[in-house]
Amino acid sequence: MNCKKQHILILGTTASGKGQLAFNLAQKLDAEIISVDSMKVYRRMDIGTAKPPREARQRIKYHLIDVVEPSDYFNVGTFLKLAYDAIKQISSCNKSVIAVGGTAMYIKALLYGLFEGAGTNNQIRENLRQQAQIKGLDQLYQQLLKIDPVASERIHPNDSKRIIRALEVYKITGKTISSLQQQFNIAKTMHDWTIIGLRRQKADTNARINKRAKKMLVAGLIDEVKELLAEDKPLSQQARCAIGYAEIIDYLNGKINLEDATELIKKNTRRFAKHQRTWFRRFKNVNWVDIETGESTDKIIARTEALLNNIT
Repeated sequence: MNCKKQHILILGTTASGKGQLAFNLAQKLDAEIISVDSMKVYRRMDIGTAKPPREARQRIKYHLIDVVEPSDYFNVGTFLKLAYDAIKQISSCNKSVIAVGGTAMYIKALLYGLFEGAGTNNQIRENLRQQAQIKGLDQLYQQLLKIDPVASERIHPNDSKRIIRALEVYKITGKTISSLQQQFNIAKTMHDWTIIGLRRQKADTNARINKRAKKMLVAGLIDEVKELLAEDKPLSQQARCAIGYAEIIDYLNGKINLEDATELIKKNTRRFAKHQRTWFRRFKNVNWVDIETGESTDKIIARTEALLNNIT
C-alpha cells in the first residue's frame, strides 16, 4: 500500500465489520486508531459496546476508548477535543491516523467541525416549552415552518427538542439555525480525511446484529451490567440508556423477562442501524465498499486497500 501518512475515516452501521477492517489496515499502514463511538468511551462497559478485544489493543494503540467513568457525562465537544489531541499525538509519531466508528454526530464533528450555535436562553426555552404544552407542539412546528423552512425539512414534527432549539436560536440571534449552520461546507473536510464507508444489504446487517446480540449475552453481558449497577456511583443517564444496557437493566429490575430483553436489544439495534444509514447518506465524498453476504474479511481488506491505492 501507499506508505504516505494518511488520515482515514472508516464509517459504517453497527455490526458492519468496520472495527475489524480498521485493525487490519492499522497493521499494514503503521497507524493508530481513534474510536468514534459515544459508548466505547466508558470504562468497564466492554461487552455491550463491542469494544475491540484486549489482544487487539495490545497490538495496536487505540484512542478514546475507556476515557471516562460510567457515572460521567460525555458529549461531542469533549470528544472533539480529545480526538484532536489524539490526532496531534499520532501525527507527531509520524504515523497514519485511522478513525473508525458509527456515532454520526461525532463523525460529523470530526469531519466538519462543531457548530457552536448561538448559546442558550433558559427563559426563552421555558416559554417555548410552555407554549408546546398549552397550544401543542404542532403550533411551534408551524412557526418554524414559516421562519426556517430549510430547518423544518430536517426536523420531524414530533421532535420537540430540536423544534424548540431552532426557535430559541432565532429568538436569540434573529437568524435561522439553518443559515448559521451554513458555515460548514460539507464538500470539504478538515484534516484531509479519506472516508471509507462499509455498506451491507439490510437483511445481512440485521442477521449480523441478531447474531452479535446473542454472542454478547453468552459473553457475560448480564454480569457486566450487574457489576456496573453495584458500583458506588450510579450510571449516568447517558450510559444507562445505551442499547444492550437499558434492556438488561429492565430485565434485572423485573420489568421484562430475559427473552423479551434479548429481542428488544436486537430490535433497538436494528433501529439504530437504520438511523445510522440515514445519517451516513448525508455525508459527501464517501468511498463506499459494498459488501456481499458471506464475503470474507480478507477480500474486504484487499478491496479496501485497492481503493485506497487508487485514491492516494
